[in-house]
Amino acid sequence: MRALRAVFSSEDINFLLTNRIPRLAVTHWVGWLSRIKSPLLTRVCIWVWRLFTDLDLSEAKEQRFESLRDCFIRELKPGARPLDADVNAFVSPCDGFVGAMGRVEQGRLFQAKGLSYRLDDFLIHDRLLSQWADAQYLTIRLTSAMYHRFHAPYEGRLTQVHYISGDTWNVNPVALSRVESLFCKNERAILEAELGLQRLPCLMIPIAAILVASMRIHALDRTFTSRLPGRFSVPVDYRFAKGQELGWFEHGSTIILMLPTECALAEGIQTGSELKMGQWLFRMP
Repeated sequence: MRALRAVFSSEDINFLLTNRIPRLAVTHWVGWLSRIKSPLLTRVCIWVWRLFTDLDLSEAKEQRFESLRDCFIRELKPGARPLDADVNAFVSPCDGFVGAMGRVEQGRLFQAKGLSYRLDDFLIHDRLLSQWADAQYLTIRLTSAMYHRFHAPYEGRLTQVHYISGDTWNVNPVALSRVESLFCKNERAILEAELGLQRLPCLMIPIAAILVASMRIHALDRTFTSRLPGRFSVPVDYRFAKGQELGWFEHGSTIILMLPTECALAEGIQTGSELKMGQWLFRMP
């Protein structure tokens, strides 16, 4: 290992171990492993998991898990994520770190370290491109040890779900600084919503990543996996309350929010800020 570090930096090693491997094959294997019902195997996997992450299960509703998947998608104890009660508060839909934020400029969004990606490659659909060409966005990155369920940031309803199959690149800062247009390559779902009485448009875009890469969308009552090819759109009329659970990842990944520019970012939110589901993120107009 010392000899390897003499040749490669820690970032190089991280990138090689999490991306220069058969990503889809490894992802499918971990997905299979995570579903094995064995408390003993699960305890061993969690022990190994803790060697690489700061996994904290003290907030988990259950403390014993039948499978690794059960640990990935664990619920939290009641009251562990209180919602900001202000009527104008658009809250964070999940736990995570702010990876990037800003405004769409000349059809591009910032990714990391000088890299950006094209809005048309990301959203695909022409109708969405015209609607969101001048929007603001915020990227929330979930680590593998975090709470993996995502919730409604405000009351409203889902109107469309667009699914786009893709790769399973790691979405950590190392990969984001090296892989151009990474978010446009990975599997993702685009959730179109209307919020509040004013029917404010909002996009919430869960993006899958290496290892498991499955996303549960409650509005469609189904789980998408990286084995599903192609892309499709489904109209829905799914009403939700602020804070209501909308789905989950079966491993850590990313959610990108897109909002009209009249929504004001909460004070103190900046790149690198740690978020908890339910905390104030934007002020509704």
